[in-house]
Amino acid sequence: MNKNYKKIILGIVLVGLVIMGIFAYNIYSILFGSNTNFETETYEVFIPSDADYNTAFLIIADAVKNRDNLHTTAVKKKYNENIKSGRFLIKKGSSNNDIINTVRSQNMPVKVTFNNQERVENLAGRLSQQIEPDSLSLLKAMKDPEFLKENGLDENTALSIYLPNSYETYWNTSAERFRDKMLSYHKQFWTAEKLEKAKKLDLSPSEVYTVASIVQKETAKVDEMPRVAGVYLNRLARGIKLDADPTVIYAKKKSENDFEQQIKQVLYKHLEIDNPYNTYKYSSLPPGPIVTPDLSAINAVLNPEKHDYLYFVANVENFGYHKFAKTLAQHNRNAAAYRRWIAKNNEVLYLFIKK
Repeated sequence: MNKNYKKIILGIVLVGLVIMGIFAYNIYSILFGSNTNFETETYEVFIPSDADYNTAFLIIADAVKNRDNLHTTAVKKKYNENIKSGRFLIKKGSSNNDIINTVRSQNMPVKVTFNNQERVENLAGRLSQQIEPDSLSLLKAMKDPEFLKENGLDENTALSIYLPNSYETYWNTSAERFRDKMLSYHKQFWTAEKLEKAKKLDLSPSEVYTVASIVQKETAKVDEMPRVAGVYLNRLARGIKLDADPTVIYAKKKSENDFEQQIKQVLYKHLEIDNPYNTYKYSSLPPGPIVTPDLSAINAVLNPEKHDYLYFVANVENFGYHKFAKTLAQHNRNAAAYRRWIAKNNEVLYLFIKK
């Protein structure tokens, strides 16, 4: 073999190595080079349960600089054949390899929170803003007749298994799985000790929830809730109508099927609304809760302040709190003082003075 031939062979080998090196570098760059286009530390990606590759790819691609390289990596790693739904967090500076690994196997939970929901319809709407199922799917699961019957509930008390709090769940959970998870938390909350306390009050868990919903609407002061709860429990024990203004407001909304209306003042005519939620007209507890009460309100009912108060009215000397009375005569004096203050200060009377 002459020297020229050897040089040719060596040149071909070198060129081949250079080409292979360039090819390897390009593959490495495609797979492992940074390919994100956002400045925040992470970028949230939500892949729907019914997403095909094209849908998933377009969602993920919003986070990258080079879509072609992302597609090449996805096909190479066969992501296009096995789409995963869920919430994924892509880190700033991630490579295409990192991104595909993330959306393939790192479904991240979300925090779901809710409070102050008047009906399961409102709750379903609130939840649909935080997890994948839409409000109709959630509402169907929440009002499922078999589920309600199995758990001793009806459409009026369906709301009582949902305890306002912050919960961790997966974004792509189904409506039924989320509902069942809330039932599980409900059962965990109702320990043997709490059930015994409810029994001593002659109330079921759903009835405790209903009383707590009224307490929640009457006062925003957590330290006052046990005293307010004590008033309503005293009235129940003595067979006295609750005369709770928030139930009148709820009765009006329900009778008119309009829960968007804002009612700032309870009028005498509202007290005559013929609806079982109106505790000025009906002596029993409402058929169900009028709002999702905070845990503090539920615990206030289970641990009420022991006293002989039967009445209360807003305390103008300590805004946000109330003046309590044991007798109607004492209450009437407190109410008169409140009306004088309202007249003097030309304020709107937001709540009707309890009789």
